[in-house]
Amino acid sequence: GLVGSEMCIRDRSMLQKFIWWTGLSDFLVGAGTWAGAVAIASAAEPVKGQLVPLITLGTFLMMAAALLMWASHDMTNRAPVFFWQGLVRLSAISAVIYAVPNQLAETWEYWLLAIDGPIGLVYVFGAMKVTGCSFWQLLGCKTSPSGSL
Repeated sequence: GLVGSEMCIRDRSMLQKFIWWTGLSDFLVGAGTWAGAVAIASAAEPVKGQLVPLITLGTFLMMAAALLMWASHDMTNRAPVFFWQGLVRLSAISAVIYAVPNQLAETWEYWLLAIDGPIGLVYVFGAMKVTGCSFWQLLGCKTSPSGSL
């Protein structure tokens, strides 16, 4: 039988729910980023230059969350949204793989490999499955193998 991420990719309804729920959970990440920004700004010794970028990043994460939820309702035509979100997640795990052993990140960040890695792979391969497009076509935001951008 099918397990885990392979099942999500093959079952269209499950993929749709997976994209929707992981999108919804990204709102929590955005809110957490806001909370971190406020904590840094209101600390006994505030760190300058952190509030604005972290608030902006948190808002950007919430926008990505909303786009994932929106894309889940028409996966064929909106596949580039979750395809590119998959690439974002895979780039994050690539950075962790480099950063942790080189003392550029904390060891706990290895958890991103367990969370963002499978999600990113499901998004990328799921987008390829629902559209029939290649990786390179989706990179160019195509939504059908022979269609226009």
